[in-house]
Amino acid sequence: MALFKYLRQAWQAGNDESKRLLKERLVAWRQEPVTLRLAHPTRLDRARSLGFKAKLGYIVVRQRVIGGGHVRGRNRKARRSKHRTNSVALSMSYQEIAERRANDAFPNCEVLGSYFAAKDGNYHWFEVVMADKAHPSILADKRVSWVAHPANRSKVFRGLTSPGKESRGLRHKGKGAEKMRPSNRANGRRAN
Repeated sequence: MALFKYLRQAWQAGNDESKRLLKERLVAWRQEPVTLRLAHPTRLDRARSLGFKAKLGYIVVRQRVIGGGHVRGRNRKARRSKHRTNSVALSMSYQEIAERRANDAFPNCEVLGSYFAAKDGNYHWFEVVMADKAHPSILADKRVSWVAHPANRSKVFRGLTSPGKESRGLRHKGKGAEKMRPSNRANGRRAN
């Protein structure tokens, strides 16, 4: 078996040693900043599957997101409906929120993908793999130089990453997904 297959199996194994290591990590991660650039990814197999290479121009960011419900913005002057609730159901997953916040912190980079790192009672951690749009080693690599093209700017804010496509319903085709393409909003405009 190859190295990454062993790494994947070690991450999935739930033995006592891995649980103890995860608890120690979470104690340290809670004290860290919300957005933290890492020297190397925690899960090398997942980062490599998303396009990460150990060379200049690629960065990995650990992003912390608060779990639980989302609070609706406070309406200060207008009339409130009797049925209005304080919680709001977002169409975005925690992973998509983490990608957007990481891209806000590093606007010169483009998100290649992200993966789950850990969670506890309060937080979810995701590691986001990013590529610098203007770095010479990225521009010279044919496999990833597409990030510098103007059509591929801000993919994460347009719902074009993997969790973004999932929240837009693009994992389904055919019956039951007639209104999803080209987008939910475009389908409503077509009818009106």
